[in-house]
Amino acid sequence: MAVRATRRLLRDVLYKRLISSPVGGVRHCSSVAEAPPKIPHFSRKGRLLTGLTIGFVIAGGAYVSTVDEATFCGWLFNATKLVNPFFALLDAEVAHRFAVSAAARGWVPREKRSDPSILELDVWGRKFSNPIGLAAGFDKNAEAIEGLLGLGFGFVEVGSVTPVPQEGNPKPRIFRLRKEGAIINRCGFNSEGIVVVAKRLGAQHGKRMLDETSSTSSSPSDGMKHGGKAGPGILGVNLGKNKTSEDAAADYVQGVHTLSQYADYLVINVSSPNTPGLRMLQGRKQLKDLVKKVQAARDEMQWGEEGPPPLLVKIAPDLSKEDLEDIAAVALALRLDGLCVFLLFSGKDSFNRLWGISSGEDAYKKIRGGATLVQLYTAFAYGGPALIPQLKAELAECLRRDGFKSILEAVGADYR
Repeated sequence: MAVRATRRLLRDVLYKRLISSPVGGVRHCSSVAEAPPKIPHFSRKGRLLTGLTIGFVIAGGAYVSTVDEATFCGWLFNATKLVNPFFALLDAEVAHRFAVSAAARGWVPREKRSDPSILELDVWGRKFSNPIGLAAGFDKNAEAIEGLLGLGFGFVEVGSVTPVPQEGNPKPRIFRLRKEGAIINRCGFNSEGIVVVAKRLGAQHGKRMLDETSSTSSSPSDGMKHGGKAGPGILGVNLGKNKTSEDAAADYVQGVHTLSQYADYLVINVSSPNTPGLRMLQGRKQLKDLVKKVQAARDEMQWGEEGPPPLLVKIAPDLSKEDLEDIAAVALALRLDGLCVFLLFSGKDSFNRLWGISSGEDAYKKIRGGATLVQLYTAFAYGGPALIPQLKAELAECLRRDGFKSILEAVGADYR
């Protein structure tokens, strides 16, 4: 049957080629009989190669159709490793733009496999399928939320978003340190502004609500919200201030008024060294005044049963002990919902280096140290989509290895 099918396919190809080939010099009124068209001659070798190619395509398609969805999904994620060398040849910021555009257009694999149940956790009344998220700075302008959440992140944080559009610092401003596996980012809050981001988040939120309305599935019986306002994962919005703004609090308040309705949680970013005067807001008095104003702006808005989005503060990684004590005091006094913290450690080199996440073991150490959720940025830029399922599998194995039945049991276990 395969031989007959191949012959029929070859016959159809030849026939289509004949009827689609232009015939030059035809005299429509000529009485002279025209010679029949010449049939192209295929050598035996050509026929054999064509038949083999068609056979491989048919056999490959038949095999793929029998593979289960989970296996095929794994193939797609592993296939992204072949693309990474191409991105490495590009300028760092150009590669970043390509990656965001690819995710926005759906040119990235979509995770169809369920996360290990041991990674599920409930935070702020929201259910996270896993604690591994994408940090702010990757999708600054909320262009690719659906594609990024589809990669299997437990949550995605967009921004930082500034009230007024700004270009950020002059280029080049993103640099790779390949030997160290690091990235230097000096973008300076480049942002398309609140209005553009609000339109995108509004469209995404509307799509989510439409999907929920048309869905026939029942709501969770435990009353816990599964997923967030942008899809199956949780969406965070990171707020920043404009470089030339003289009233930082007003910038953050504007961000709350415009974007908080679309966010599962909000982050006040006072950590960037690329915005003049921003880190001064981390002092005890300055931070307390800022957080009070932002909390008041959030709480004065009308909210449904789930209440307002949690409010976090992102702090710098190189603060002194006194600075950290001041921030901790403010967080406790004003009952902040959380802090975004980047830790420092002493490595092989003689200087302190940022402790990032490039493996499940790295994520596990941070969770044992007290982190509830962890975020990727640099490792994702180098490792691509294939890194996400790898980290989740490794983290689940670390938890099982040490006898934990859920990830929340491991949070801060080394400090209890």
